[in-house]
Amino acid sequence: MATPWRTCGGLYSLLFEYDTPRIVSIKSRKVGVMNRLVQLVILAYVIGWVFVWEKGYQEMDSIVSSVTTKVKGVAVTNTSNLGFRIWDVADYVIPPQGENAVFIMTNLIITLNQTQGKCAEFPDSTTKCHSDGDCVKGYIGTHSNGVQTGRCIPYGPKNSTIKTCEIFAWCPVENDEKVPKPAFLKDAENFTLLVKNNIWYPKFNFTKRNILPTINKTHLQKCSYNATTDPFCPIFRLRDMVEAAGQNFQEMAVEGGVMGLQINWNCDLDKAASLCVPKYTFRRIDNKDSARTVAPGYNFRFAKYYKTPYGADFRTLIKAYGIRFDIMVFGKAGKFDIIPTMINIGSGLALLGVATVLCDIIVLYCMKKRYYYREKKYKYVEDYELGGNEAYGSRSENQAYSEEQ
Repeated sequence: MATPWRTCGGLYSLLFEYDTPRIVSIKSRKVGVMNRLVQLVILAYVIGWVFVWEKGYQEMDSIVSSVTTKVKGVAVTNTSNLGFRIWDVADYVIPPQGENAVFIMTNLIITLNQTQGKCAEFPDSTTKCHSDGDCVKGYIGTHSNGVQTGRCIPYGPKNSTIKTCEIFAWCPVENDEKVPKPAFLKDAENFTLLVKNNIWYPKFNFTKRNILPTINKTHLQKCSYNATTDPFCPIFRLRDMVEAAGQNFQEMAVEGGVMGLQINWNCDLDKAASLCVPKYTFRRIDNKDSARTVAPGYNFRFAKYYKTPYGADFRTLIKAYGIRFDIMVFGKAGKFDIIPTMINIGSGLALLGVATVLCDIIVLYCMKKRYYYREKKYKYVEDYELGGNEAYGSRSENQAYSEEQ
């Protein structure tokens, strides 16, 4: 148990002691070389990484961006269902305008002249039946095309051996069991996509667009993006984008997919504004391994509605497969500012103190003469009054060294 005078002595020491740094010059090659090496590493980090690579002398700003797109191209098909047909932008771009994305249809399953009525459900493991008892009136399955009427009828011709539950739905029901191969609109590989991108760095009030001032109207009508010969043309051929991502367009066109078009704007505003230019990269975002992926590719359904002269409704149902291009804009801009410069300089100077701390640890705790160095590093001085006269005494360094031994 601590006595009262010891408690008061500890409190006295806490309140009335003051520690001040003491400079000790140690003539040691090992310690000196280690100290300089640590300082060199810190300087290399501050100058090379913080200031040169990360541009720590600049104030940074994040990008604000808007994107609009326009697709051009025509495809021709000739099938038994549709006959000879021309497909233009209004047919295969769905919807006509999107936000930072555009969908281009490359394949489809079409069901013509559907009307509301009663017909046999498409056969699968949940809709096949043998008698009316296998069908429940009013039942709607998760993947059903309509509402069951309670009857079991032949699917297709009346003498068909396959029977399914009758439903009230848009008839005839869609048959999407087989996806057309090759893709219905295989000519889509030559369609072109114009991307117009406007950016703004609000902190620096800096704006720019990806159609650079060096691109005139004549060049824009003829150019096509090429990473080597024309890296700033904003018109992209679909096949070129897919192949730049390491994919095969005709394979991707069958079941569709999702492509990413990345526009990177990293700008150093301490340099000329003309040097702030976009960099385009491409990658496939969805999983291309359709053999192992459930519900591969990208598809959805839409319908076109019509009326007969007698006022009856009918429609054409289309299950559209295609490629969705997501346009993603990244970037940051920097410009010299004294505040981050001074902050990083101060941080660098503070880091130099790490060299001193590391060397102190090694000298005071790891070296053979650590007790001798510790005595040189620390000096104890007492200030006390005796008989009204102040005297200053210090414990000898040799005595302290002996005590340490």
